[in-house]
Amino acid sequence: MTSKIEVIQNHLKEQNLEAAFITTPENVFYLSGFNSDPHERLLGIMIFKDAAPFMICPKMEVPDAKAAGWKFEVIGHDDQENAWELLANNAAKTTPAMTTLAIEKSHLTVERLETLQRFYPNTNFTGIDQLLTDMRIVKSQDELVKLREAAKLADFAIQVGCDELAEGKTELEVLSAIEAAVLKKGYYMSFDTMVLTGLNAASPHGTPGNTKIKKGDLVLFDLGVVYEGYCSDITRTVAFGEPAADQKAVYEAVLNANKAAIALAKPGVRAMDLDKAARDEISQAGFGDYFTHRLGHGLGIGLHEIPSIHGTNELPLIEGMVFTIEPGVYKSDTAGVRIEDDVVVTADGLEILTTFPKELQIITVK
Repeated sequence: MTSKIEVIQNHLKEQNLEAAFITTPENVFYLSGFNSDPHERLLGIMIFKDAAPFMICPKMEVPDAKAAGWKFEVIGHDDQENAWELLANNAAKTTPAMTTLAIEKSHLTVERLETLQRFYPNTNFTGIDQLLTDMRIVKSQDELVKLREAAKLADFAIQVGCDELAEGKTELEVLSAIEAAVLKKGYYMSFDTMVLTGLNAASPHGTPGNTKIKKGDLVLFDLGVVYEGYCSDITRTVAFGEPAADQKAVYEAVLNANKAAIALAKPGVRAMDLDKAARDEISQAGFGDYFTHRLGHGLGIGLHEIPSIHGTNELPLIEGMVFTIEPGVYKSDTAGVRIEDDVVVTADGLEILTTFPKELQIITVK
């Protein structure tokens, strides 16, 4: 924790900035170990270039912030107080006349920026987003341990979903069983679980409902689990009973795309090269028009992080990056198939964190 604060302090010194105010809950967690959803209330960490930082958070969460391991001062505010005034008054103890302040431009709303400007009318605001992105893009060994455990839980959840499939069950019934099993283990989903059957799966971000599973359907599961603040994200598509030949053709194209991207990946290869490798496989199979999204996204504290694995991203892969590889084909008259893995870049390739089988699983009709 302290070393992360020191990285930011060194950046402030190098850029001749007096302080930084970190407000994204994910970055507050990254720097402090304190995981909070403050809703409309103010949460942030003020970091000074030459002094100890402090956190500001809702007063009711001060004990939680301290218990999470934050060793510095915590300023609590209740719903009757002006949290921004508290922030400014406490910052003034260290820097009475703030002239430069780094903020997260991608997170701070216009309303909140205008509030800061009222308290700091003579301050020059600059962004610190890129530094935080650079810090988080390569995962530490401790982070990788957590991501591996999150992936194991995702594998478990997919197996639960497969075991629950039965003719006449609805998407929501299977979804509920998955989430109940994960909750029973003591964990939460990292996003809204998707269970889509038949042609519903041809909508990449479809909404599960009361559609009943029937023989011959392909069933798509997209889910993730949070382990100690770190997310997994897996998609598997399985067959409930013997699938048709055209469904199998779509599945094989997607599987080959997933494998092609994985085989190519290693340090120095560009993100766009992975996307192209997968897209080429799907195009060669005749389904190029039906692969309608990027190949993948970064993964960590956030469900969607840098790097974005898309066709124009020239960013080279670096050892320790974690992201998804998730090609898909969505053909509204045939099938929707997506196969998604969580991977980490190693010295000479990839470690695949999600291990549930990818060869087409044909579930016995019950």
